[in-house]
Amino acid sequence: MRLGVLCSIVRKEEKLIFEALRERGVDFEKIDDRELSLDLHSRSFPWDIVLERSVNHARALHTLKLFNDRGLPTINTWDVANICGDKVLTTNALVRARVPTPKTIVAYTPESALSAIETLGYPVVLKPAVGSWGRLVARANDRHAAEALLEHKQILGSYHHSIFYIQEYVEKSGRDIRAFVVGNETICAIYRMSDHWITNTA
Repeated sequence: MRLGVLCSIVRKEEKLIFEALRERGVDFEKIDDRELSLDLHSRSFPWDIVLERSVNHARALHTLKLFNDRGLPTINTWDVANICGDKVLTTNALVRARVPTPKTIVAYTPESALSAIETLGYPVVLKPAVGSWGRLVARANDRHAAEALLEHKQILGSYHHSIFYIQEYVEKSGRDIRAFVVGNETICAIYRMSDHWITNTA
């Protein structure tokens, strides 16, 4: 069996994965998504399964969809990556599964977003629906800050700012917890510490 590892750049995590694969004698190939081109009329691939490690979420989603639709298994699948890469879809999945989450409201215009913010009460956190590393996450402590943030998002006008994802602010003592779950088992968890109110690292 030949494994493909789809990636953009080789970070420390990918180096560790490659090292572990070599130690186990796994036949694998690094697939650089910056050099990849896919013929939509072909159903033939040189890999039996692909591990997706791409930094670029858009490239990852399109590639996973093309692979999965042509019968090539991937880890993760397009369905999983699509949900996990979108905060609205992720929160919706968690709420459906009755996992406790911060109160969240989705709005589609600055006016409805401001109304939702006033309903939640200050402070609130505004996040882009798609994004990572805490980028473009902002806290509004009062109505003036909320109005300014909503105006900025409207003027920026990109897809990232067209959906208003609004959450209650959770006080967490300078840290959060990231847990890794495989199946029904939590295999490890870490504290992520920061003096800044944004404590996530990815």
